[in-house]
Amino acid sequence: MITVTVVSRSNRSLGEFSLADNATLGDLKQLFREKNRVQAERQYFTADGGKVKLDDRRKRLAEYGIKNGDQLVFKDLGPQVGWTTVFLTEYTGPILIYLFFYMRPAFVYGAGAAAKPYQFVQQLAAACWIAHYVKRDLETLFVHRFSNDSMPWTNIFKNSMYYWGAGALVGYFVNHPLFTAPVSETQIWAGAFLMLVSELSNFITHIQLRNLRPAGTSTRQIPRGFLFELVSCPNYFAEVMSWVGFSLMTQTVAAVLFTLVGFAQMYAWAVKKHKRYHAEFPTYPKSRTAMIPFFL
Repeated sequence: MITVTVVSRSNRSLGEFSLADNATLGDLKQLFREKNRVQAERQYFTADGGKVKLDDRRKRLAEYGIKNGDQLVFKDLGPQVGWTTVFLTEYTGPILIYLFFYMRPAFVYGAGAAAKPYQFVQQLAAACWIAHYVKRDLETLFVHRFSNDSMPWTNIFKNSMYYWGAGALVGYFVNHPLFTAPVSETQIWAGAFLMLVSELSNFITHIQLRNLRPAGTSTRQIPRGFLFELVSCPNYFAEVMSWVGFSLMTQTVAAVLFTLVGFAQMYAWAVKKHKRYHAEFPTYPKSRTAMIPFFL
């Protein structure tokens, strides 16, 4: 048996807890919930002056280096919402917002806008946009495995702002009655083909990531095969290339801006993951770049 003391960040005692030697963080959270009436999803513990972050309920306390007599610091994360709910909200919003502009409401585009004919590129772009986010919704429901069960509920607004704003920005300009399509049909079809190939590559990568983590575990392994032989985050690479294809197909500044902002954010994430892989796995392939093959 081991006994740990939990205090608040102001050093107020929140109790002593006796646990089995092989107890997990989840076991501690259950005892803490019973004593302090704080839901497990809201509990966050650190040790060793904040250097050790206990963030996986499935891991044994011993794996974090927690010993008998240690003191943990508790933080209340506040009301939580599930990752699945957040992602479904993020990805369903752009579909509805894009369709709203596709309908060409009179108070946005003026009277009679809805009666004007759609160009083929506008119809193709709508199909590609909707297919992308339907894919993301389905992956959220049936493919992704999340290391954490929830996040602060305020994140649902922060995370959705980017995707919903993109739906409005791109949807407004691509569906505009005065939209000018690329002159070259080759450019249109090249963009559509690039987006299709990139979406398939992104899906394959997500399946690979799912298979790396058996259900109900926090197992981490070195990803291998397909684009993982070139970069640490091929899902981000494929995502960006998909929107490069969309930008090429529609030839709008709005789509290019959306692609550039997405690239900047995903590259920052990729660099962090790339560094974590190298720190976690001594044998991690040194030839891989973070996100762009052979370059970045």
